Amino acid sequence: MTETAPTSALPDPLGTGVPAPAQGPVPDRPAAPPSAGRWSRDLRFMLVVLAAIVALFLAFALLVAFAPNGAAISALAIIAAPIATMVAAYYGISLALKQVADAREAAETADARARAAETSARESDAWAAQMESGLRVAVAKLRDAGRDTSDVERAAGTPAEFF
Repeated sequence: MTETAPTSALPDPLGTGVPAPAQGPVPDRPAAPPSAGRWSRDLRFMLVVLAAIVALFLAFALLVAFAPNGAAISALAIIAAPIATMVAAYYGISLALKQVADAREAAETADARARAAETSARESDAWAAQMESGLRVAVAKLRDAGRDTSDVERAAGTPAEFF
């Protein structure tokens, strides 16, 4: 997230009583990466997978130790199928929650950028208005002094009927 510098901190370039706007966003200190939450999510998934592998290993060991026949293999399949389904469901839910969190973070970042762009546009408009006002004042003072303003008008790039 970025903050804009306060406009009162900048000098008044034209002496109009209105300070100059900030020249752009001032970056905040970088945020710490959210590694703790991510590690926790990854650790939980790893523990679920390890628990499923251990349960399947124990079931297979019991099968080999006691009765390696067709009925025992069918029983192992009955045990393994729900475990694999639960692991897959947990992974799917974890992935969906991660995507929701990432989307929420992206939306907040986009909103902050939009607010910063809007603030910058307002400050640019104010700066342009100050510059236009200062230019008009300078041309008026030059004309009052009986000086030629064509050089100022050309340098400003304004049309002839601007003043």
